Amino acid sequence: MDDAYESVLFVARECYVYRIPPRTSAEGYRAASWGDMGQPLWRGRLRVLEKGSDVPSKCFIRLEDANTGELFALTPYQPSKSNTNGGVEAVLDSSRYFVLTVVDQESGQKAYLGMGFPERSESFDFNVALQDWSKRQTPAPLDTPAGPSPHLPKGPARDFSLKPGETLNIKIGGSSTKKKAAEGSLTGGAGLGAGGFLLPPPPPPAPRGSR
Repeated sequence: MDDAYESVLFVARECYVYRIPPRTSAEGYRAASWGDMGQPLWRGRLRVLEKGSDVPSKCFIRLEDANTGELFALTPYQPSKSNTNGGVEAVLDSSRYFVLTVVDQESGQKAYLGMGFPERSESFDFNVALQDWSKRQTPAPLDTPAGPSPHLPKGPARDFSLKPGETLNIKIGGSSTKKKAAEGSLTGGAGLGAGGFLLPPPPPPAPRGSR
């Protein structure tokens, strides 16, 4: 029943699909080799769908008729260590074109199609939708103990409190005051800085008109 839950992560009202030549090198695909870009094999709507409410869920890129919703091609998006692009591979010479690994729903046979967007902003949003879905598939464990803050200095803790009989001079506004620790007691308390005294406030803003 979990697979019955479906949400739409991204919609492009129009995209173009191209028949592409076989890959000639391990370097990657180039859209410039796809022929006349003004004559696509198909054009229609693209939707990125998530199926399932639990983690991990499933993600699909669905190419369909913009008016009827009839399916043209479906790409399961499944990135892994051995297949990092997950079935959606960016080309080398453009930010608007990709190669999709489409899978026949009945036979399971795979084919490769070129796909492009009219606008670069759609390409960007398409990438963001896939990245956001991928991040949600590996959430951080809730029972991981919190380690020390990386902003704290390393090494053993030091005691900066005043010892009995010690004094501390604090200069405020040109004048100085002298404080002495009480015999047999240590200074401390909320609001104290690392040196055992209140941090000075930030300087007031300069009056208008002055330099």
